[in-house]
Amino acid sequence: MKTAADKALEFARLLCEGDSGGHDFGHVERVYRAAVDIAGKEGADVFVCALAAALHDADDRKLSPETTANKNNARRFLDQNAVPAETAERVLHIIGEVSFRGADSVTPDSIEGKVVQDADRLDAMGAVGIARCFAYGGSTGRKIYEPGEAPLTEVGAEKYYSGKTCGINHFYEKLLLLKGMMNTPSAKREAEKRHEYMLGFLNEFFRETGEKAP
Repeated sequence: MKTAADKALEFARLLCEGDSGGHDFGHVERVYRAAVDIAGKEGADVFVCALAAALHDADDRKLSPETTANKNNARRFLDQNAVPAETAERVLHIIGEVSFRGADSVTPDSIEGKVVQDADRLDAMGAVGIARCFAYGGSTGRKIYEPGEAPLTEVGAEKYYSGKTCGINHFYEKLLLLKGMMNTPSAKREAEKRHEYMLGFLNEFFRETGEKAP
């Protein structure tokens, strides 16, 4: 018998169908698996983490901007699948805390929120994170690299979301910051490995291009 989390994954698959900018169903699946794994290691509520991870992009501003504010898609799923009100509110609260928002990013107030946020951020790091960075950049018309273009620094959510700098700058605007923003010991250990991989990529990129890092 399928659980609500299983059904949430199926729901997410339909919502993400056709995305080629790094927020496809593969991303949701990886975040789901990581959240379940981290939750087990950190003593969090695995079911709540699984449900929130499966639905964490259901109302993402990149995929469904018209439902982002009220999380209409996630709310509809939770209501239609008779998820208890208390659990549903926990899940919706977690979803609202997950996203990276530049200097306006928040630290979740529950272990479950911290787990799901860590799982989502890990998928923005390492080899997968590099691939997603350039997939998203290509889907939004951003160049791989623009010599002389400085990365955005210490900006809030509005400027971060509206910024259109090149893909390489995104490493300095977000990806290289994530290691220091992890919440749980399990995620911190994995983030160390993925961070080093990204540094190696950048070193090779600048060696091959003959450009200088920002």
